[in-house]
Amino acid sequence: MPELPEVETVRRGLEPALVGARFSRVTLRRPNLRFPFPEQFAGRLEGRAVTALARRAKYLAAALDSGETLIMHLGMSGRFDVAMPDGRNLSPGDFYLEGAQGVPKHDHVVMAMSSGATVTYNDARRFGFMDLVPSDSLDTCRHFAKMGVEPLDGLTGAVIAGLFRGKVTPLKAALLDQRLIAGLGNIYVCEALHRARLHPEAAAGSLSRADGRPTPQANALARAIVAVLTEAVEAGGSTLRDYAHTDGSAGSFQHAFRVYDRTGLTCTRAGCTGTVARVVQSGRSTFFCATCQPPAVEPADLRRAGRQFRHKSG
Repeated sequence: MPELPEVETVRRGLEPALVGARFSRVTLRRPNLRFPFPEQFAGRLEGRAVTALARRAKYLAAALDSGETLIMHLGMSGRFDVAMPDGRNLSPGDFYLEGAQGVPKHDHVVMAMSSGATVTYNDARRFGFMDLVPSDSLDTCRHFAKMGVEPLDGLTGAVIAGLFRGKVTPLKAALLDQRLIAGLGNIYVCEALHRARLHPEAAAGSLSRADGRPTPQANALARAIVAVLTEAVEAGGSTLRDYAHTDGSAGSFQHAFRVYDRTGLTCTRAGCTGTVARVVQSGRSTFFCATCQPPAVEPADLRRAGRQFRHKSG
């Protein structure tokens, strides 16, 4: 699934085609994606202008002059094809091409814009979706109401310590919890944990002192998350399969991976003699260096809390 840097890359690619333009015609080639389209979806878009295009975690939000916001989620395989009136094809975000992606039969939504641009949403697996919600209740809508903080909007060690205080959840699982920090996914969590020298199975609460203040590890993790995401956005995200992009470009951060998908290879940290290992957490692969990301010893209060939790749940 595209993560925050990939969705931000898509947003930047869509912005020149959408912002300031009106939907001249919207064609739906099926009644649903992951969910049915909202009632009178095409009619509510046609004639409306896009005033801004934002990203919230892994979602795109296009503000309309009607007072509604078009929310778009790429799911597992969603992509946008953007044909500009001057003949350019921007097509932002071909990150997961797997044979069927990009095939015209998976073109489900076609948006003709007043600028002359044509924006086509293609989704082979149909796990993506589109919705319309009132703009004045965006923060409380069903998509965003329980969403956590944005990692590129002032994330600090103190914020992490406050979110994770008392949690016996494994650190990686806590970082993937969208109710705590929104937009992080498997790739960039693995990379950030490696940079911060933290073991993915350490208790999340170990980053918070007894009084709630952040540990040095919490501060290091906050810096690592921001750095990894910033570098990935600048690189245009990560492309996990080879593909032929219509404008010849591709996300390139996969060439900077330090641990992700590098099982058995030498750790890239200077002076480290370890190799990258892989474990499965909650059904997902986790990559880390067992040498420079040693298992953390849980504080006694966290061990007690964990025993109490297991006793109550048993």
